[in-house]
Amino acid sequence: MKYLLWAVLLLPLGVSAQQETPQPAYQADSATRTLFTDITTTESRVIAVGQHGTIVYSDDGEQWQQATSPIDTLLTAVFFIDNQQGWACGHDASILGTTDGGASWQLLQYRPDLDKPCLDIHFFDKQNGVAVGAYGMYFETKDGGQNWTKRFLDSLLYPEDRDYLNDLKVNDPEGYEIETSSILPHFNRIAETSKGLYIAGEMGLIAHSTSQGQSWQREQEIYHGSFFDIAEVEGEILVAGLRGNAFKQGDSGQWQALRTQEQATMNSIVESNKGGVYIFGNSAVIYRLENMQQNQLKARQRADGKAVMDGAEFAGKLILATEAGIQTKELN
Repeated sequence: MKYLLWAVLLLPLGVSAQQETPQPAYQADSATRTLFTDITTTESRVIAVGQHGTIVYSDDGEQWQQATSPIDTLLTAVFFIDNQQGWACGHDASILGTTDGGASWQLLQYRPDLDKPCLDIHFFDKQNGVAVGAYGMYFETKDGGQNWTKRFLDSLLYPEDRDYLNDLKVNDPEGYEIETSSILPHFNRIAETSKGLYIAGEMGLIAHSTSQGQSWQREQEIYHGSFFDIAEVEGEILVAGLRGNAFKQGDSGQWQALRTQEQATMNSIVESNKGGVYIFGNSAVIYRLENMQQNQLKARQRADGKAVMDGAEFAGKLILATEAGIQTKELN
């Protein structure tokens, strides 16, 4: 999803048998003051993940508790299907799961051998989900995350790369395996919308699936820089990325650029409960589109200058996941 800075039989069920178990996250006295990369809400709780495997949660947006996390590497994304069941992912292709609302977590996958971070995770229901990440990482599960199957999305290759790989597959199988591990761009975010699934990624990648991920097609390139988030807001698809570049796609299928005077990289898109959308960015910039009929983003820079990685409205507050920790702002 987003960038700020760029086995053995004794292992728990679901953990790759090729790697030893990592160290659990350190229980800190000030757990909310580290880098947080993603934040989400359920009906009754807000949960954030970040550096050194840190996971925190709150039921009121004020008092926070640190969850028990089995891993001490950077976590990059968190997703909940209901009040109790959720998943998180991060570096070393790690995937965690919880069934108690985020208070404690279990290690489901840990693959430092891949040398790739997982950057986003999404579930369609309690059993079926997808995790995506660097260099085209794409994993699927059909059993709630206990086991994950890797796929290579060759439909997202450029034609010349596809021809090159087809030749390697026949004449140099070892070279084929090496090339397929790095030839695709980073998949930074996966989103489910009323129009199907979307992946936003490196080098202007926007991919679309109308078959719940069984097949994928590239959208026409509208910008060559990286995109870090894609989301549906009021029936329109929004995508945002480097240097303040954001676009929206209406029913016509045409993409329109959103204008802004700021050039801070955009990390995440969040629909407001009061209408419109927030786009959270680096350099403490928060963009706001108050009406989806507009094309002009308003931008406000917070005084601390710290990157805002994500945010969520909860209990009448705007809760921010930043590089300096959790920050809370009253909603006007």
